[in-house]
Amino acid sequence: MSLQFSVLASGSTGNAIYIETKEHSFLVDAGLSGKQMEKLFSEINRDIQNLSGIFVTHEHSDHIKGLGVLARKYRLPIYANKKTWKAMDSLIGEIDTEQKFTFETGTVKSFGSLDIESFGVSHDAAEPMFFVFHYEGKKLALITDTGYVSNRMKGVIHNADIFIFESNHDVEMLRMGRYPWNVKRRILSDVGHVSNEDAAIAMADVIGDKTKRIYLAHLSQDNNMKDLARMSVQQTLANKGFITGEQFDLYDTDPKTPTPLVAV
Repeated sequence: MSLQFSVLASGSTGNAIYIETKEHSFLVDAGLSGKQMEKLFSEINRDIQNLSGIFVTHEHSDHIKGLGVLARKYRLPIYANKKTWKAMDSLIGEIDTEQKFTFETGTVKSFGSLDIESFGVSHDAAEPMFFVFHYEGKKLALITDTGYVSNRMKGVIHNADIFIFESNHDVEMLRMGRYPWNVKRRILSDVGHVSNEDAAIAMADVIGDKTKRIYLAHLSQDNNMKDLARMSVQQTLANKGFITGEQFDLYDTDPKTPTPLVAV
């Protein structure tokens, strides 16, 4: 059995990604309530109590809302870097020491044949990081919650089989929308979120001959739409010579409905 995954939920209201191999299964973030997380797991026919652990990208509530509840109820190990642990300590409630593990940015943790590589991103959190999962020659790259995609980040995620890639907002929708200016400025900044167009520009630099699927993730419910994100990304990629549906396919993610569990 190869690497399998499902984007359980993705968006400004909550984020969680499930990943499994024959030997292990992990969750990246738990940004919905414990009850909602259990429902999402049932929808992909999986059991939370079989998880090997939870990796945390950063301390914002849409990534850790259900973390403490799940960790206590199912006695799950949690992996985060030291600054994230410090930032979220008062937000997730008491966690037993034996469940707390440090996973520093820019390092690799191995679980049998699965290697998990962490890398830093640019976001207004203590020390945000995302992950690349390497398993039997396959590569799954996760990158959201970053204001821009640097050459360093591109080097880590380049030529993944699967990308789960932030496509947070349409710039004009954001500029014309209801958010106060200070929030708009934060989203548009280098420590905010990547727009549809900027996401596609970055994708053009990392898509390789192995790339088969790209999932557009962390869409803003107020400043984006699935059809708009897909159209914008497709058009920008086409301008750079990439034709969606030939070398690779684009997929939506949803804040409430998991993507089907598929193999990389």
